[in-house]
Amino acid sequence: MCLVPLASAEPYEDGLAAYKRGDYATALQLWRPLAEHGDVDVQTTLGIMYANGQGVPQDYAEAVRWFRRAAEQGFAAGQYNLALMYAKGQGLPQDQAAAMTWFRKAADQGHASAQYSLGLMYNKGQGVPRDYAEAMRWFRIAADEGHVSAQYNLGVMYANGQGVPRDYAEAMRWFRKAAEEGNASAQYNLGVMYANGQGVQRDYAEAARWFRKAADQGDASAAYDLGRLYAEGQGVRKDYVQALKWFNLAATSFPASDTANREKVTRSRDRVAAKMTAAQIAEAKRLARDWKSK
Repeated sequence: MCLVPLASAEPYEDGLAAYKRGDYATALQLWRPLAEHGDVDVQTTLGIMYANGQGVPQDYAEAVRWFRRAAEQGFAAGQYNLALMYAKGQGLPQDQAAAMTWFRKAADQGHASAQYSLGLMYNKGQGVPRDYAEAMRWFRIAADEGHVSAQYNLGVMYANGQGVPRDYAEAMRWFRKAAEEGNASAQYNLGVMYANGQGVQRDYAEAARWFRKAADQGDASAAYDLGRLYAEGQGVRKDYVQALKWFNLAATSFPASDTANREKVTRSRDRVAAKMTAAQIAEAKRLARDWKSK
């Protein structure tokens, strides 16, 4: 959830100044009378503050009350946040059908995150029967408005042929849009498609470039695949130190529950380490230790 813009008037501005300096209690004190008088921006903002516990103890039920007041006046951000609460079961019983209703109201007003959320609901079959074609429709609407996660999901659906015939070139187009906005999963998938020659001519150097961008954000799969490229000298100069560095980072990035990937990384790491001197292994460990996510 994020703070919605406030209308301009002195109490708003004073409250906003207090909010920006972290004085949430004062912001609430200044904004509450405005919310009580029906200001939908402030009602939604109060809901967010109660949901996040800013200036008050976290209280999902009170957040729902304020979101509902704004939503029932037709305010898209209030409708979207109320839908989120229904979807998560926060402050009221979980109700995916009700979430769909409020997401749709906000989406019909052009709220891009609500449009994306509708796409997710159709994609997962939550609150409605699963419908990939309808998921695609809502993802596309949100993606055309610049919603990065919608762009990424659109790429996934084109790559998998869900709701549309499989089209790697179109998948590449949407992955690229999201990747250029910094979406790590899109960057990784773009690297995979360059490495596999899907929707584009195979290009290991370009694959390495996109793997690095995703790996630099902490993406474990990208770190592993970048390590493989260094180990094989594909798209980059063969460099066992760099390969081991990225394998070490991948090994610590995959969750403990992901035993298959952790074992895969361990095997690759051990194969590379067997070809290295003790000094090279120590250098790779130092590089991994000093690495920081961007």
